[in-house]
Amino acid sequence: MSTKFLVIGGTGMIGSKFINYFIKKNQDFQYTYLNNHLPFAGGYKLDITKKNDVIDCIDKVQPNIVIHTTALVNVDLCQINNELAYSINVKGTENIINACKKNNSKIIYISTSAIFDGKKEQYFEDDQPNPISYYGTTKYLSEEKIRNSDLDYLILRTDQPYCWIEKWQHMNYVIRVLQSSQSSKIHKEISDWYNTPTYVPNFVEATARLVGKNKNGIFHIVGSDYISRYDWSLIICNIFGLEKKNIIPFNSDELKFPAKRANANLSNQKVIEEIGIKMLGVEEGLKQMLNDSSTYS
Repeated sequence: MSTKFLVIGGTGMIGSKFINYFIKKNQDFQYTYLNNHLPFAGGYKLDITKKNDVIDCIDKVQPNIVIHTTALVNVDLCQINNELAYSINVKGTENIINACKKNNSKIIYISTSAIFDGKKEQYFEDDQPNPISYYGTTKYLSEEKIRNSDLDYLILRTDQPYCWIEKWQHMNYVIRVLQSSQSSKIHKEISDWYNTPTYVPNFVEATARLVGKNKNGIFHIVGSDYISRYDWSLIICNIFGLEKKNIIPFNSDELKFPAKRANANLSNQKVIEEIGIKMLGVEEGLKQMLNDSSTYS
């Protein structure tokens, strides 16, 4: 019997790449959307904060595996509006957990490096989270609800996912740098924020392999470079043949954002060892992205 997937948030950047993968692999799937319907048949309009709607959707689809990609990811908005962040990121996840329990579905939850405080040199899957932003707090609370649910689960922590996007999808760092660098204006990039950028198709492939090997638990699925935003922007320009002279480094102390950001270096050693996948560094990921550009031209 084939595995049936339900991608919650299937029109988002990560969710839509799962759908592309399932189409190529002839997998049985359905997806949900909130505002933007994908340009082919199917899909369920769903607000995950509405408990009964979530239960009805999962009852109808009867998925073996639910991939939960939906979240309020605006870190500063989460810090300003705790109630909204909690209702989507925590209560919404709780609604999905309860519906999965009713259907005995495995849940795959997309989490974040923001659950850590950045005080260690590198973070592994069994390190104790200590978020310093409310966004990170909501994601950690959701992780805990999943871990205590008695469901089979995968919690997949990632960092700065990037790829080409559709016009309605949230901007990612690479797209923003590409757009800024195509103008002749000076623009600043932060020199003291560090990430492990993750190419989304690489993330999706790693997830599929984890599913294929029936893995459970927590995995860090991130790229293989820990790099500052400024250095990353220079590599983006190198790969895409854009001018670098207008990019100016600056320190995040100049910013007055509501939420704090931690420099959390996630180790991808576990996922590499357990499924034998190559997690791409920044140059490799950007080169793959460049090769895929014809799809989005």
